[in-house]
Amino acid sequence: MKHRFFTILLLQLMVTALVAQNQEESLPFQEIPDYPEAYTAEAVAARMADGLGFRYYWATEGLREEDLAFRPSEAARTSEETIRHIYGLSVIIVNAVFEKANESGAEDGSELTFEQLRRATLNNLKLASDKLRASPEGALNGYEVVFKRGETSRSFPFWNLINGPIADAIWHTGQVVSFRRSSGNPINPKVSVFSGRLVE
Repeated sequence: MKHRFFTILLLQLMVTALVAQNQEESLPFQEIPDYPEAYTAEAVAARMADGLGFRYYWATEGLREEDLAFRPSEAARTSEETIRHIYGLSVIIVNAVFEKANESGAEDGSELTFEQLRRATLNNLKLASDKLRASPEGALNGYEVVFKRGETSRSFPFWNLINGPIADAIWHTGQVVSFRRSSGNPINPKVSVFSGRLVE
């Protein structure tokens, strides 16, 4: 009887560990989340982060070493360098939404592997999207982009976050898609950026 009890207990622990591992390994934005019922500035901004997250997820899914090393010319960034830049943009996005300054000398992701960069970027976008979606109307007025260099600090309104880091990250994500096509590993053809899903 005791043997059976411990066998069942062990199986339960193994299942719990596997579920936890799968949750830990899952990344946001494989699909775009459902949209809110009402249009508010905050909901629209969250949807922009969702659209970026979805594009980035699939642009970076299944990249090989040769894809990461690819550059269209000597003057251009490699795909990996572009992905590092997108990570930096995601930090600016999440910092603005959480009202945190971007300080010189802060962690820039240079020590992260590609997989760590990918996870961190997607998680930053998810944090920003969730915060924006949960924010009350008018909250964007307080979400400024702040750059701090020593004692000097410069602030910009949320408008600059839209036409700056968010638009720039979408732009560079498109470059990753183009680069991987050139290196022989095109994006999954079932990706529909219109629906935010894989289509059959």
